[in-house]
Amino acid sequence: MRFATVTVDGDTSAAVVTDDAVYLLGRGRQMIDVIGQGLDGALAEGARAIARGRHIDHSDVAFEAPVQPPSIRDFVAFAEHVEGVRASMQGAGGVPEAWCDAPHFYFTNPYAVVGPDAVVRAPGGSGQLDFELEVAAVVGTAGSDVAVGAAAELIFGYTILNDWSARDLQRREMEIGLGPAKGKDFANSLGPVIVTADEFTDRVDGDGFLELACTVCVNGEEIGSDVTTNMGWSFAAMVAFASRDSAVRPGDVLGSGTIGNGGCLAELWGRRGTLDPSPLQRGDVVELTVEGIGTLRNTIGSPRPAGVPLPAPRTTDQQRRRSEHARR
Repeated sequence: MRFATVTVDGDTSAAVVTDDAVYLLGRGRQMIDVIGQGLDGALAEGARAIARGRHIDHSDVAFEAPVQPPSIRDFVAFAEHVEGVRASMQGAGGVPEAWCDAPHFYFTNPYAVVGPDAVVRAPGGSGQLDFELEVAAVVGTAGSDVAVGAAAELIFGYTILNDWSARDLQRREMEIGLGPAKGKDFANSLGPVIVTADEFTDRVDGDGFLELACTVCVNGEEIGSDVTTNMGWSFAAMVAFASRDSAVRPGDVLGSGTIGNGGCLAELWGRRGTLDPSPLQRGDVVELTVEGIGTLRNTIGSPRPAGVPLPAPRTTDQQRRRSEHARR
């Protein structure tokens, strides 16, 4: 089943989407609550909505981000992406050994989530706006310290994630060693729908990897493509690792990390040694397509104005002495 969040005549609610119709689950019904009842409960609620027969045409609704997640963990499961972006962002070659230890992730901003057809603006001071094509799992059942063999049962469904990046800001702040922050803080696109996990049972291979073809186009021109079986870890492994010594909760989003083979511009910049293709500009249309889910489309708007100036950091006596000693 395909779930979405839609706005009709100013009212926003969860819905079931078919090829030719949208069935509202109830005025004001929130997708986080639909997910929270578990996959079986959500499927039953969706079936009741369809059985009532009251539907709306796709053209009469605006699709929003399908869920406002309580948290977003973004993984780096594609080695090819890591290799290319590492060259672009850090001037280093290859894939670090630590990548092989676990499906590492960072937390990104759930308050900056936008949906299909939203206008995305680069943050102030950035001239290198980039897209990132990812498939994301949406957690449907809470769990802690979950074994890999049981983790797939916690997945409610899958959607598309565009983890937008301001590469020039990101490159500078990562010199501190804490990973990306404000270079990723301004937008995350989700959508257009969440496709429930039961729809993909025939697309899971013997090792538990989901097989979905992924493509990204800018202004109608294909930039990159890959398949999710090229991930280093399965979504089940990601859920298990995220829950280790911690917990996952209904509505949590776990991004696959950007696909390889041109899933973002920075990967290509790293391989080519130049900003080719050029960073995204106002008016560009970015389309991320994932087999079985659909297309997530956004348009680039005007950059945001420069932020409020910040003061220089206060220098302590100890820092001054250290600086003077270094100059001797």
